Amino acid sequence: MAGGRHLGWRFSIGLALLVLAILGPAAPSAQRAPTAMPGDVTFSKDILPILQRSCQNCHRPDGVAPMSLMTYEDVRPWARAMKQRTSLGPHRGLMPPWYIEKNIGIQQYKDDPSLSAAEIANIGKWVDNNAPQGNPADAPPPLHFGDLGAWNIGTPDLIVSTKDVVVKANAPDWWGEIESVPIGLDEDRYVAALQVKEVNDIKGDTGGRATVGAHYVFHHMIWSTRVAGSADDDPVAAAVNGTSTSWPVHEVGRNADIFDESAGRLLQGGSSLVSNSVHLHSNGRDTKAHLEIGFKLQPKGYTPTFRRSPSRSLGNGVDIDIRPMEANQELHAYTVLNEHTKITSFEPHLHAPGARMCLEAIWGYNIQTLSCAGYDHNWVRGYDYTEDSAPLLPKGTILHIIGYMDLSPANKNIPDPRNWQGSGNRSVANMFIDLGQGVSLTDEQFQQEMAKRSQKLRLTRNDVVIGCPLCTAAPATGPNAPRPSGGQ
Repeated sequence: MAGGRHLGWRFSIGLALLVLAILGPAAPSAQRAPTAMPGDVTFSKDILPILQRSCQNCHRPDGVAPMSLMTYEDVRPWARAMKQRTSLGPHRGLMPPWYIEKNIGIQQYKDDPSLSAAEIANIGKWVDNNAPQGNPADAPPPLHFGDLGAWNIGTPDLIVSTKDVVVKANAPDWWGEIESVPIGLDEDRYVAALQVKEVNDIKGDTGGRATVGAHYVFHHMIWSTRVAGSADDDPVAAAVNGTSTSWPVHEVGRNADIFDESAGRLLQGGSSLVSNSVHLHSNGRDTKAHLEIGFKLQPKGYTPTFRRSPSRSLGNGVDIDIRPMEANQELHAYTVLNEHTKITSFEPHLHAPGARMCLEAIWGYNIQTLSCAGYDHNWVRGYDYTEDSAPLLPKGTILHIIGYMDLSPANKNIPDPRNWQGSGNRSVANMFIDLGQGVSLTDEQFQQEMAKRSQKLRLTRNDVVIGCPLCTAAPATGPNAPRPSGGQ
């Protein structure tokens, strides 16, 4: 299933969808489906709108999903599978693949395609009532989709393609650098959004390995853009001299990146795309592939207000010890924010043993869970906070991530759960990182952002705001601001 403006899982298909095919269609009923009674949940009135919003962008003819869910005739054989997959909760295999836990932390995210509890219940009721079609006149108009290769950020202003690579059907994991390519831009411009897509010669659901990377061979690319010339060809010197820009890591299934409107990222004229490291893994088929990077540019003359935060460096790539044949094992990592920070996204990055990650903020005696999300190595999700929910954290805040690992036979992404696992570059080893993004704020900007949040949410000193421990110390101002309650 798919939905939202720039969801990466429109372009990824792995174990999550292949299990649908394994489940198989429901056996046809020996008799005609009963006529829907007044008040019954029906396909036309209740189920089709859900599919249009959250599923059909992948589940359509020639889409990346293994079956079409466009019409009643398409959907009816898969009714039982739909009930099972939508009711899994935020765990590996859920459809649509959006794993934010809805009972803890911040709940406002951009382009959230997940189903509400009422929608999940309606799917269950519909299936249990023999999946009636209902009155076709109740159905919304069919959706008309554009080119399958369309960009979810809109038509890019600039597209850069890497050189083709060939990965053999059963080749071992490969980790290294690929050839640099010129960006093709002759002036400095700031970037509003970017999207990375893998383009390969796999057509349709033609088999392959039913584990990570079933349809794709690029697991990830860590990359930057760099102006060529003398000492600046060295990545450390380029960073120091300001002649390089780092970009969000591309991962299989990842969303597009929409940067904060006040913090566009610089793409320098005359630069080239440089891969600091690429991880390729075989998918059971000989595959030729390359990456395409689409950039949406800010208008000429744009100047950012906020400065991009340096990498949070929140993770642990050393002390990873995952015991065989056990679920619910925990990993922990901490970092301290040296600057006031607006966190714009949360992005768990684990490998095949990963099952869940939580992000926590510790400020003084306050400990708040910001986000918890399940994890499926076939669908690496990034979760962008809405403007009014993005955490505003003072310098000195401790960020803490907790990773939950499943090295039991229940985790089908693990080839052999009897093997101990530690840190490693291969998909069957493990990593433990939050790759989320953020922007740094000066003292004045931090106060302004908190005051704006306080006014927008009409906060009083008695309110608690997840992700903004000092927001109620910066009360709203202006004629419509509420008076603080409690005599303060």
